[in-house]
Amino acid sequence: MTESEMLLHIIVNIIIIFTVLIGVFFVFSATVGIIRFPDIYTKLHAATKASTLGLAGILLGAFLFLYIQHGIVSGKLLLAILFIMITNPVSAHMISRAAHAKGIKPVIRNREDDFEQYKTKLTSE
Repeated sequence: MTESEMLLHIIVNIIIIFTVLIGVFFVFSATVGIIRFPDIYTKLHAATKASTLGLAGILLGAFLFLYIQHGIVSGKLLLAILFIMITNPVSAHMISRAAHAKGIKPVIRNREDDFEQYKTKLTSE
């Protein structure tokens, strides 16, 4: 192995480690957000936004490792990233709409509940 190949190998490994560490950071921040946030809406925000980015980072790091180190193109990892990026935000939206429809009120600090005002306006007409 020449010195330039060795340097390229080190840089690629650093990129793989970096993507996995970013993913782990986002997953960890999601768990902290689930524990610390006060209501279902903010907990859903933490759980879906951070875990989406976290899992995408971890899976991207795994994909890069398999592709660069072993020459394997894993379509399953790419499909998993795509599936997570599509379904997590949609599921969070549907869960929050269901919670709001059931009457679970958000913790409101210096903001208004626009959806509740919209529903009130529709029923009054």
